[in-house]
Amino acid sequence: MAKPNAGYPAHLAWHETLELHELVAFQSAQLVSFKKKLPTLHDPGLRALYTEAVASLTKNLTELLAFYPKAPSAHRDSKDDVELPDVESAQLLGIMKTAVRNYAIAVTETATPQLRDTFVKHLNAAIALHAKVFDFMYERGYYPAYNLDQLLAGDVKNATRAIQL
Repeated sequence: MAKPNAGYPAHLAWHETLELHELVAFQSAQLVSFKKKLPTLHDPGLRALYTEAVASLTKNLTELLAFYPKAPSAHRDSKDDVELPDVESAQLLGIMKTAVRNYAIAVTETATPQLRDTFVKHLNAAIALHAKVFDFMYERGYYPAYNLDQLLAGDVKNATRAIQL
């Protein structure tokens, strides 16, 4: 019986590395947010759901981080501490990306012209805000989109901090 990875390179492909980055970045930001919110929750049911979400995201991140050594480049520097603006702006970027996707889908499902126009207006606003958040992050070095090594190192720092918080 052949090994599952027989014939494949020992490293991840570029496109799957970038998908891995998207998942780790988004979940790290959410984990920080959930951990900060958890102590303020009084409803036992909601608190239990947040506790489960924290455990689930922690497990996801731990499993996903195991793939980072297989990323196409091994030159990473994960010594620097992550600042909260990195994580919070990443969360905002993820939310705006999700809003763009959701509005784009909603536009294709809408029959009422006035509602469609409203969705398109919201979609365009979400795209514009996404660009502003990206520019903010890029200018401050929070999202080194053109440097894969720095991008992945940031993921490792953010996920590790989120897990340890």
